[in-house]
This record gives sequence, C-alpha cells and structure tokens, in this order.
Amino acid sequence: MVTPTSIHPVRRTGAGRFLILLLALASWPTFAAAREGSAEVAPLNTHAKRYGGGWECDRGYLESSRSCVAIVVPPDAYLDSSGRGWQCNRGYKRADGACAKIDMPPNAFLHSDGNEWDCARGYRKTERACVAVPVPDNAYLAASGDRWQCERGFRVHGDTCERLAIPQDGHIGHSGDSWDCDRGYQKRDASCDAVGVPSHGHLDYTGNHWTCDSGYREKGEICTKDERREP
Repeated sequence: MVTPTSIHPVRRTGAGRFLILLLALASWPTFAAAREGSAEVAPLNTHAKRYGGGWECDRGYLESSRSCVAIVVPPDAYLDSSGRGWQCNRGYKRADGACAKIDMPPNAFLHSDGNEWDCARGYRKTERACVAVPVPDNAYLAASGDRWQCERGFRVHGDTCERLAIPQDGHIGHSGDSWDCDRGYQKRDASCDAVGVPSHGHLDYTGNHWTCDSGYREKGEICTKDERREP
C-alpha cells in the first residue's frame, strides 16, 4: 500500500522543474533584447554578404568609416565591371581625377581599349605626331608598320639598302642580309675557298668543315688511324 509520505518527494521534484521552466520563459525577452542590441546595424546602401556574415556596400558605393559613400563618376566615364571604380569612355583618358578627351594627330587611330592612340601603318610616333616612314629603294615596311627592312639580298647601309657582294661559290644566307659559302667551301675573308678534305676524312654536317672517318682521328690537317680502337 502506497503511503502519502512515499509520493511527497515526487511532487516536490515536479514542482521544481516547473519553476525552472517559468524562470526561463520569464528571462527570454531580456536575453533576446540583449542579443538584438549587440547585433551590428547595417548602414544604408548595403546588402548581406553572399558568403559568411556581415554586409558590404552596393554597386556604386565604397565603404568609408563603417558607412557606404557613393562613387563620384566624372563626366565621360562609367562604373567599371566591379562596381567599385570608374573608367573613362572610349576616346578619353584619366587626367587629374577626371576624363580628358584624347587629341589624336593625323594618321593615328585609337587602341582597342579606347584610351590611347597609335600611328597608322607606314607612320612612326614622334612625341605627339605621326611621321611618315621613308622607305628606301630595295626595302619594304616591316610587320610592325613603323620601320623598314631591306629586301632579301640587300643589307642596311645608313638610310639605304646596299646589294650583297656575294663571292663565287657563295649564296645568300638564311637571314637574307648576309651570305654563306656553298657546301664544300668555307669563308676566307670575302671569298669562299674549297675545303681541303684529307684522306680518310669527309665533310661534316655543316658542309663547310671536315671530320675524320670512323676508326680515324684528327691530327693537325690529316686523319690518322686511331690505334686506341685496335683490339
């Protein structure tokens, strides 16, 4: 049989838990208010960061002293792709925090970025002008378009192109502005002399020198049997 004294501790335990719950509910508004007061208030012209907490300024604004200040875009300019700066329109360039119109001389064109100019093909930039490139006889404009090169078989001589003096048994070199000797000949000053190939020798891969056959080694101007290779 259960006596009153055996259930008395259970009643006290249930009452204690109920009292703790009441105290927690009573203190929640104060706790929530404290948390709300500690949260940072975002300034105007901001939005929440895409990743992580906090805020960042909207496009067209920059952070300054925990606020967002509008970017001042000068005339003839626009906000750049980042939204944090500005660029001058095509045909203008930065100058003292503004955009100044680019003054192009005759025979010039704007770069692809639109903020600088260069001279047209056949002209050379000189300070603020484009000067025509004088191309001499037997020459042509180089790929850059602002200088000239001599044709094959000629070389630069001052402001002109002079013809190469190619000796007998010689030919125009790979570069086109010098000469080389034919195979079997070698340069001697301004001429091509025959390569003296000794016995047991042959022309090397250049065609302008000789080397000894297998089993022979060079000794002065001849090829001698390589005794070191004897069994």
